[in-house]
Amino acid sequence: MIQTLKTKVLIIGAGTGGYVAGIRCGQLGLDTVLVDGGDGLGGTCLNVGCIPSKAIIHAAGKFETVAKAAGGGTLGITAAAPVIDLKQAVEWKDGIVRKLNGGVAALLKKAKVKVIKGWAKFEDAKTCVVKTDDGEVKITAEHVILATGSEPVELPFLPFGGDVISSTEALSLSEVPKKLVVVGGGYIGLELGIAYRKLGAEVAIVEMAERILPLYDKALTDPVAKWLEKHGVELHLGARAGGFGDGKLSITTKDGEPLQLDADKVLVTVGRRPRTQGWGLENMGVAMAGPFVKIDQRCATSMKNVWAVGDLTGEPMLAHKGSAQGEVVAEIIAHSSGKGGHDRVFDPITIAAVCFTEPEIVSAGLGPNDVEGRDDVIQSLFPFAAIGRALAIEAGEDGGFVRVIASKADHRILGLQAVGQHVSELSNSFAQMLEMGAVLEDVAGTIHVHPTLGEAFHEASLRALGHAIHI
Repeated sequence: MIQTLKTKVLIIGAGTGGYVAGIRCGQLGLDTVLVDGGDGLGGTCLNVGCIPSKAIIHAAGKFETVAKAAGGGTLGITAAAPVIDLKQAVEWKDGIVRKLNGGVAALLKKAKVKVIKGWAKFEDAKTCVVKTDDGEVKITAEHVILATGSEPVELPFLPFGGDVISSTEALSLSEVPKKLVVVGGGYIGLELGIAYRKLGAEVAIVEMAERILPLYDKALTDPVAKWLEKHGVELHLGARAGGFGDGKLSITTKDGEPLQLDADKVLVTVGRRPRTQGWGLENMGVAMAGPFVKIDQRCATSMKNVWAVGDLTGEPMLAHKGSAQGEVVAEIIAHSSGKGGHDRVFDPITIAAVCFTEPEIVSAGLGPNDVEGRDDVIQSLFPFAAIGRALAIEAGEDGGFVRVIASKADHRILGLQAVGQHVSELSNSFAQMLEMGAVLEDVAGTIHVHPTLGEAFHEASLRALGHAIHI
């Protein structure tokens, strides 16, 4: 027997876009049903992405610190050689995930959102059937928010399974592989590859482009490349991966030569694709933009009252973009329903991005490649080597810096980048300044706390104005 259910808002996907949309819809008094058929409440980010990867990266950093102390002492500290119990570290990581899962569940309950666990299949744009452990539920809705997220891209000649793993499996290994080969030199592959190198694995990276992190300019990625070289990470750039068998990955080098790389595990991180299969998207009649669902500035699809948010809608595939879009859609639906809210658009000045590599990278707004050849902009760079706080936490000797790009005419800030330890914490300041339309004088006139890494942002802005103090 099929249970039937009618609701004002139906949300498919409980990731950062879907659950935030659900909470905001509930807060605005909209009858809301959230269908969770994927990784669990919080989606990829909370369960098998952003949060667990940062936990493992943090554990790897702690292990590296103790290992340094055991290898001749550091900062006057000596210690015995550390041993990593990866299974225990993963259990600690899983505890964090469970705690956050529970928090999301409590917030949804408080907002009076009905959560149904199961896989949805749409019959038409406003009707879906959800298969649950207790049977089937047929749901019809006035508004539908699609938030199905994305999934790792699988290479046909390196299918996932066994010792060929995606980032999901890489976050739940029971022991550190002796030899790890990472296929893909983007941010996911480098974040995890660096973490496992810190934990003691021998790591090789195979990347088709001529350098790592090809979406960022070379000055930003050079400090990461230097870390990889210093720590013995094998780089195969301009190379193509082939098949895997008998503990060896076949690759073709930049020069066209065949090579076999020993590997206990092969981590494939060649990108993510929108999750468009298996839930009846083809029955909904919405327009597509390549592999993504096409939306306008209100996150509306081509079908009336069907909305889409997050990775399903295109680049950048970032959790915070999905959350922001989810809030916008909830406000629009509430406004059109006479429940308050606002008739909003999703039109951010910037969406900052962070690579949690060693060192970290932040980028917001225009970069050097975007303004190459233009004579109407100012570019100013300030090194962390001249910042006291950076030196005091060993973050000033890896070539890190803050860069400001601004208009010559009115000093409007157009772009901000940084590379260095802990610079992810500068990302919100960067986004805020760009969103507010700040000029160089705004940053220069803000008294920055000493001693902090943020002083480099202040000094870079002063330098752009021609009067940096500490360089």
